[in-house]
Amino acid sequence: MPGTRKLGRKTDHRRAMLRGQVTLLLKNGSIKTTVTRAKEIAPLAEKMITLGKKNTLAARRAAMAFITEEDVVSKVFGEIAAKYASRSGGYTQLYRLGARRGDAAEMALLKLFEEPVKEEKKAPAKKKAAPKKKAAPKAEEAKEEGKAEEPKTEAAAEEPKAEAPAEEKAEETKAE
Repeated sequence: MPGTRKLGRKTDHRRAMLRGQVTLLLKNGSIKTTVTRAKEIAPLAEKMITLGKKNTLAARRAAMAFITEEDVVSKVFGEIAAKYASRSGGYTQLYRLGARRGDAAEMALLKLFEEPVKEEKKAPAKKKAAPKKKAAPKAEEAKEEGKAEEPKTEAAAEEPKAEAPAEEKAEETKAE
């Protein structure tokens, strides 16, 4: 739950620090900070992005009241909100980096979520290749039996597949 950690600061100082770090996160896309601070910053940043997705005057004023730079607010309402239009939450990622050298504080990298690139062209190619492999052995079996010639087109290759199981069933019933 955001807002429960005091982070060793008075209320005003803590609020100012969190506002500044949320602004930097939205401006740069990522920040390096302690894990406890990152856990406080992430929900606040996600709330600002959600305000950006609403894109109303009231939402813009609420964002301006929290974010310390006007150009970052315009970036949130323009670029960032459009980037996450299809997502319903989970705009940030937290990566643990290990202990800081000076005081051994657990460090983390907090960054805005980036969608993985999907390659749709490779998947359909595999689906088209699979039926061709299955059609070839059945055509050879039919050729060996002397019942059918080798098909010349893909449409003709599919016809023996549909007839072959029916013929096998008929032969099995006759044998019984």
